[in-house]
Amino acid sequence: MTEVIDFINGLLWGSVLIYLLIGTGLYFTIKLGFIQFRHFTHMFSVLAGSRKSSNEGVSSFQALCTSLAARVGTGNLAGVAVAITAGGPGAVFWMWLIAVIGMATSFAESSLAQLFKTKDVDGNFRGGPAYYMEKGLGRRWMGVVFSICLIVAFGLVFNAVQSDAIANSMNNAFGFDKTIVGIVLVVFTSVIIFGGLRVIGAFAEIVVPFMALAYILIAFVVVAMNISELPAVFELIIKSAFGLDEAAGGALGVAMMQGIKRGLFSNEAGMGSAPNAAASAAPFPNHPASQGYVQMLGVFIDTIVICTATASIILLSDLGDTSGIGGIELTQHALSSHVGDWGSTFVAIAILFFAFTSIVANYSYAETSILFLNRDSKVMVWIFRVAVLGMVMFGAVAKSDLIWNMADASMGLMALVNIIAILMLSKFVIIIAKDYNKQLDAGKTPTFDSSEYPEIDKIINSEIWNAKLKK
Repeated sequence: MTEVIDFINGLLWGSVLIYLLIGTGLYFTIKLGFIQFRHFTHMFSVLAGSRKSSNEGVSSFQALCTSLAARVGTGNLAGVAVAITAGGPGAVFWMWLIAVIGMATSFAESSLAQLFKTKDVDGNFRGGPAYYMEKGLGRRWMGVVFSICLIVAFGLVFNAVQSDAIANSMNNAFGFDKTIVGIVLVVFTSVIIFGGLRVIGAFAEIVVPFMALAYILIAFVVVAMNISELPAVFELIIKSAFGLDEAAGGALGVAMMQGIKRGLFSNEAGMGSAPNAAASAAPFPNHPASQGYVQMLGVFIDTIVICTATASIILLSDLGDTSGIGGIELTQHALSSHVGDWGSTFVAIAILFFAFTSIVANYSYAETSILFLNRDSKVMVWIFRVAVLGMVMFGAVAKSDLIWNMADASMGLMALVNIIAILMLSKFVIIIAKDYNKQLDAGKTPTFDSSEYPEIDKIINSEIWNAKLKK
C-alpha cells in the first residue's frame, strides 16, 4: 500500500502537477487581465452584500465560510510546519506564489461551478467540477472519475488528516488518549453531517470567522513582539526559496515541491473542491462571476493571511533543535516559546475548531459528488456517512506520515482531472468575466442573462440564468 502511494506521489508531483498548477494559474491570470490584482478591492465589495440568501441556496457569505471551513484547517497550522520541516523556510515563498496565481484559477473554477449548477430533489443548488464536466464538456465519465477522486480525498482521506491533527494536538497539550479523542470526534461529526447542507453552512458561518480572527490576532501579537526580527525572516524565506541559503533548509526543488503541495492542500485553488461550495450559493449580485470573486478572496485569506501567520510564529521562534518534532506539535512548541505554556493549549483549541469545521465541510463536498453519481440514492449517502465516521476514527489513531502521503496522492489526482477540465472550458470563463466587467464598468449591478449567449444557454440549466425563462 505504501509503495503504491509513493509511486503515485512521485509520478504526480515529480513530473506533472507542479508545472500544471503554475502554468494554469499563469494562464488564467493573463487571460483574465491579472484579475486578482486589478480587482483586489472588488472582492471585498462583493463580499459586503453576500449575506443575502434565498430559499434555493445558502448565501454567498455562507458558501465562502463553508469553503474556508474546508480550506482553513490542518493545512494552515500543521501543513505549514510540515512544509518548513521538509523544505526549509523557502517553502513558504512557494506557498505564497501558488496562492497568488491560484486566485485566478479559483475564480475560473468557482465561476464555472455557478454557471453549470443545478437543483437537487430538495430544491438546493448543487454543482462543481463533476457537473461542469458533464454539462460543459459533455463527458459524464470525466465527472464520474472526478467525483470518485473527491469522495476518496475529501470524504475519507482529508478527514483522517484533520482528526489526526486534532488527536495529536490534544494529546500534546492535555495528554488526552487519541482513541478517546477519536470517539468524541465521531460523535460530534455524526451530529453535524446528519443535519444536512444548510446546517453545515450555518455552522461554518458562525465558527469560521471567529476562529480565524482569534488565531490571526495571536499571530499579530507574536509578530509585534518580534518586529525587529521580521525583515531577517523574510530574507531567510526568499534566500531559501531559491536555494541561496542551504543552511536555512532545503534545496530549490525540495522547497518548491513542499511549498506547492502544502499550499495546494491548504488553499485548494485548482483542486476542484471549493467550487462545490460556490455552486451551492444563491449569488449576490446575480451573476456566476460573483462567486469567482468571493472564492478568490478565500484563497487570499487562507494562504496569504493565515498560513503566513503560522509561518511567522514558527520562523520567529527560537526552538533550537527541532528534530523529531513536526506537524502540529512544531506549531504548538513555537507558539509556546513566544507566549508561554498556554500557547500549546491555544493551538490545540484552534486546531480543534479549524479541523472540525474542515471535517464537516469536506463531507458536504463529498456528498455533492455522491449525489452526482446517483441523484436518488439516499442509501449510498448513509453508507458513505458511516465510512466518513470510520475514517475520522482511523485518522485519530493512525501514523501521521501515512495519512499525509495518502492526502498528497488523492488531492493530486483530483487536481489533475479538474485542471484539464477548466482549461478546456476556459472560453466560458472569459465570457463570464467580460460580461461581468462590462456591466460593472457601465455602473450597473452585474446580472447574467444566458439568453444573450446561445452557446452557453443550450448547455446549462437555463431556468436559473435565462432571464426570459425566469419571468
